[in-house]
Amino acid sequence: MNKAELVEAMAAEAKMTKAEARRAIDAFVSATTKALKKGNRVALVGFGSFSIAKRATRKGRNPQTGKEIKIQAKKVVKFKAGADLSSKVK
Repeated sequence: MNKAELVEAMAAEAKMTKAEARRAIDAFVSATTKALKKGNRVALVGFGSFSIAKRATRKGRNPQTGKEIKIQAKKVVKFKAGADLSSKVK
């Protein structure tokens, strides 16, 4: 499902216009991004939680040459599904 399909599904489910649904999705993404940038965790009970994890510097290999390279440390976004979502997907 892409963003356009999600907007359409949300609009139909919540009985709102597509423009309202698009604004709601954009607001959610914006608020979640800001919270994660600050290092906060975003938890939606029953759905899941978004958090930031730190990935350490590590060694890797260039697949074309086989030469060893250094992969810089970085922060990554993690999502952990909630119990309710997990049980519904099974």
